[in-house]
Amino acid sequence: MIRFSPVLLLAALSLAACDRAPAEEAQPDASAAGTEAPTPPPLPGRIVRVKAGDTIPAITVVDPDGATLALADIDEPVLLNLWATWCAPCKVEMPLLDNLAAELEGEVRVLTVSQDIQGAEKVVAFFEAEGFENLEPWMDTETELGVQLADGGLLPTTILYDASGTELFRVAGDYEWDSEEAIAQIRKAIKASD
Repeated sequence: MIRFSPVLLLAALSLAACDRAPAEEAQPDASAAGTEAPTPPPLPGRIVRVKAGDTIPAITVVDPDGATLALADIDEPVLLNLWATWCAPCKVEMPLLDNLAAELEGEVRVLTVSQDIQGAEKVVAFFEAEGFENLEPWMDTETELGVQLADGGLLPTTILYDASGTELFRVAGDYEWDSEEAIAQIRKAIKASD
C-alpha cells in the first residue's frame, strides 16, 4: 500500500491548481486583419464573502533578515496575499499588488506572504528581479497559512481583514488588484467594518 505525506499531497494539489485557467478561444491574428489586438480579458478571480467573520490566523511570518510578524498583532486593515514563485498567476498578480499598496498607503497594509518552502533563496531573488517598491518579502516556509486559508491549496489566495483581524472578503485565484473596482471594493468593505 502506498502512503502519501499530507504535506507533499498538498504541495502537489497546490501546484496543479495554481496554473489552472479557463479554456480560451483562439484569437484571430489582429495584424493580418490590420486592426489592433484586442484587450486581454480580466483576471479570473472574484470577490466572495463565504468566510467573512473568520479571524486572521495566529501565525507568525518571517522576512529574509529573520524579523518576525505575528499576524494576530496587526492592528490595521490588511490585505493578506498568499503566493509562491512557482505559481504563474501569483507572479502576474504581484506587480498589481505593488501598485495597490502605493494607492492604499495609510489605509490598508498589503501583506504578501510567500508559500515557497525554499524561503529566502527564492523570494529574495524574485523581489530583486521585479524591483517592488511597496511590498515586503514575508515568508511562511511551513505553508501553515496555505493549509489554513487557501481552499484546496489554490494560490494565489488573497483575504481582506479589518483592523480587528476579522475577514471581510477573499479572492481565490488572480485578480486585478490595482483596478478601480478592486480599490473601491476594498475601501467600501473597510468603511462598512468601522
